[in-house]
Amino acid sequence: MRGVRLTCVHAERFKTGYLSMTLLTPHTKKNAPLAAALPYVLRRGTARLPDTEAIAAELDELYGARIDPVIRKKGEVTALGFCADFPDRDFLPGRPDILPAVAGLMGELLLSPATRGGRLRADLVDSERRNLIDDINAEINDRRAYASRRLNEIMFRGESYGTGKLGTAADASRVTVQILTRYYKELVASAPMEVFYCGAEEPERVERTVREALSAMPRTGALAYPATRFGVDGPVGPVRTVRETMDVTQGRLCMGFRLRRPEDGPDYPALAVFNALFGGCAASRLYMNIREKMGLCYYISSAVDRYKGAMFVSAGIDFGSFAQVHDMVLSELDAIRRGEIEPWELDAARRAVVSSYFSAMDEQPGLEELYLGRAILGQRLSPGDAAALCADVTAEEAARAANSAELSHIYFLTAEGDDAEET
Repeated sequence: MRGVRLTCVHAERFKTGYLSMTLLTPHTKKNAPLAAALPYVLRRGTARLPDTEAIAAELDELYGARIDPVIRKKGEVTALGFCADFPDRDFLPGRPDILPAVAGLMGELLLSPATRGGRLRADLVDSERRNLIDDINAEINDRRAYASRRLNEIMFRGESYGTGKLGTAADASRVTVQILTRYYKELVASAPMEVFYCGAEEPERVERTVREALSAMPRTGALAYPATRFGVDGPVGPVRTVRETMDVTQGRLCMGFRLRRPEDGPDYPALAVFNALFGGCAASRLYMNIREKMGLCYYISSAVDRYKGAMFVSAGIDFGSFAQVHDMVLSELDAIRRGEIEPWELDAARRAVVSSYFSAMDEQPGLEELYLGRAILGQRLSPGDAAALCADVTAEEAARAANSAELSHIYFLTAEGDDAEET
């Protein structure tokens, strides 16, 4: 099918089948709340099944199959759609074949929504807009996630990446039935789709089933595959520090690093191992030295966004420990840059990365995430091959990855009583 790519993982070790249909579109400030609301509106009803009760009854007939809306942000790409899991027929009495019915219902949710006057139903749009605004406003209740989101907003101001997965409450409040209907029609006509299946069915049969389920899909647009831009060229400029106050009992320190774009493309295995070595696992430098040995923080970790080419350090600290933790983070990074890596540290980091791959491969949703990421990045390696490359990363390669990271922004959420300042 034009603009539709199917990935089949034939695996008989699971008792369920897993199917996802994901549309890919550029992540923008304007469209983020539209993309976040749309799958939830579509999940509320179809032309044949006008409400959630009718859809639930249909799923009950399919032995308790589940179909859930999904919205994900991958760098500067938004991935939205549905995922389903359902019992494999070998584990059902009489071995009924429910894959076509599940796929057909997913296609129906996507392509035959409940409408009124040629538009999505206004009552459903209004309801999901309110739910979306509530979800966005509730993000502040998780101080750790809130601090990370604020760093992203500040560090990537003016870039689409700086907008959160759900968008802003102000933009969400402007979602109307007319705007969302227009967005929906453009999306199904022109957005590339990734379909993923994992289960015991043969790929040829899955392909026929998916073709039938999506036979009504209009593919009249350009179908350009959205891209996400990795890293930056050259230095990032002076470091900016932003301090904000709130009624909190623990300081939240977030440090954002830009990764320089290598001429021969990003070395993802080296980045993964470097991150595990630095702060991405329980044996990392940040965790072992700053938290365990020195007791300077309640938690600390690092994470690399391989889609964008950025690294983030997040720590919960006492209000007066800002300078000491900040300096220690940079000291540990400098040590890795210089290649001061013990063999046991490198081995622990490699094992942590490889283990994360195999843990994801033990679950169907984890496998889907791996293959979706591979598709967005344009990679051809299987997850197993990617894990093997990570197992062979050398200390020199990890140090080279560390040298590509340059501190860009610092965000500190501290207690009320200090004046908020921005430098």
